[in-house]
Amino acid sequence: MSLTRLTLRDFRNHAATRLDGMQAFNVLVGENGAGKTNVLEAISLLAPGRGLRRAQPAEMAGRNGSGGFAVAADMEDGAVQIGTSTDAQTPNRRAVRINGAEGPAARLGEWLSITWLTPAMDRIFAESAGSRRRFLDRLVLAREPGHARTATRYETALRERNRLLSEPTEPDPLWLDGIEAQMAETGAAMAAARGALVADLGRVLETVPEQPFARPALAYASDAPLEADALRAMLRDGRRRDRAAGRSLTGPHRDDLAVTLAAKNAPAADCSTGEQKAMLIAIVLGHAGLTAGERPRLLLLDEIAAHLDPVRRGALFERLALSGAQVWMTGTEMAPFADIAAQSSVWSVRDGAVLRV
Repeated sequence: MSLTRLTLRDFRNHAATRLDGMQAFNVLVGENGAGKTNVLEAISLLAPGRGLRRAQPAEMAGRNGSGGFAVAADMEDGAVQIGTSTDAQTPNRRAVRINGAEGPAARLGEWLSITWLTPAMDRIFAESAGSRRRFLDRLVLAREPGHARTATRYETALRERNRLLSEPTEPDPLWLDGIEAQMAETGAAMAAARGALVADLGRVLETVPEQPFARPALAYASDAPLEADALRAMLRDGRRRDRAAGRSLTGPHRDDLAVTLAAKNAPAADCSTGEQKAMLIAIVLGHAGLTAGERPRLLLLDEIAAHLDPVRRGALFERLALSGAQVWMTGTEMAPFADIAAQSSVWSVRDGAVLRV
């Protein structure tokens, strides 16, 4: 199953948008600011998390609307219906409905596997480790939907521990014991899932050629133990140090994804912008083969073809066709997608209005 209908109401500049008749390739074409990326962002909200822009829900509501928004999708021509929405009374609370029943956002991952690339992610190797952790967690989540719940439990415990450590009075050690036990359990599970994904993806990338996309080598960089009991002991032993710092200095919330350009044995941060973009594309294409399974897979690729030469565009489309995923791409003109136009659903986007071409 893949998306067969998508409806947006009061979502950013889309007052009322409906897309039908999707194919394996789906292309949104229009000028900058027309609302193409807004459609991809809406689709990204059909997965756990904050979407491809990491915006607050209140920021996504249309300015001339009711103060809330709604995104709904059908899979298998309505056999499965999923959606998410907000209202004016609680603009930052996102409700989720699956086949008519309300549920937690984490359950969305049980129905769809969604991965994306945006132009803003081209800077991921030069930014902080947090950007790469979020990217890695998105890759893990696309393969393991339970990762969202594990990460949420860990972050909740981490915030509580940090709050206690920053208080002027000495926190209750027994209370810290309980919080650290949850951090150790969920943190070890998070690290194991990340490490397994990086190892599996690394093996896939070892088999691909150096060209036309730069081949990256991956490693999961962690200073914390990957076993729950050892992580719990390290958290307990580090209380005094963490209290002085006002935050937890140990745990998977500080880990990193280390990426190296294999041909040059050079850290990704030291590579050219073109090489970094090529490595990102290689990672996402390699990852697509790891997520084949029972859940539908979506790839959201914003402005992906604009800066690729014809050889790399052709290789990209060929790999995407073999991935088995439903692919959504944006561009300012149709020319870069000419080779796949016959096998694509194409929409023209202008000022938040979408017209099938």
